[in-house]
Amino acid sequence: MNQKILPASSSMKEFEIFLDSPYQIGVFLEMHIAQLKNVNAMARQHNKKMIYHVDMIHGIKNDDYATEYICQEYRPYGLISTKSSVIHKAKQKGVIAVQRIFLIDSHALEKSYKLVEKTKPDYIEVLPGAMPWMIKEVKERLNTPIFAGGLIRSPEEVKNALKAGAVAITTSKTDLWDMFIL
Repeated sequence: MNQKILPASSSMKEFEIFLDSPYQIGVFLEMHIAQLKNVNAMARQHNKKMIYHVDMIHGIKNDDYATEYICQEYRPYGLISTKSSVIHKAKQKGVIAVQRIFLIDSHALEKSYKLVEKTKPDYIEVLPGAMPWMIKEVKERLNTPIFAGGLIRSPEEVKNALKAGAVAITTSKTDLWDMFIL
């Protein structure tokens, strides 16, 4: 992935800022199912590729049936989820699959390693991403491209996460979106 910043929108206002940006790929975090059709149409109108966070689409269950529906109806560029069934279905449908993992403690990390080894996603999203030493460890252990997200608040933290091995940063902080304009 050449794009170092993946603008993440959780509101229509942020999404409109993304649409006017030079970035090609964006993430929509939280929305109601009724917004999905409009968001998808607007993204296509602006030649943008969207990654939707399935776990945060209100009004639809984050399971393989919902994933199949989203893939068939909206043909997204990618889907993010913590659920293995969503990752499997997205991969089956030819959609980029991003497994989200949380760096809470050693036990959660080991469970995440096993989950990722089982699901074999295209990318992992590591949260919080403001822990470069953990990004490096996860990358070495799993050898899967990493998106770093969560609690990245400064240009220095963006640079540290990329230097540690993240291929891109997912962020809703619009002031960081300007850091790596193509």
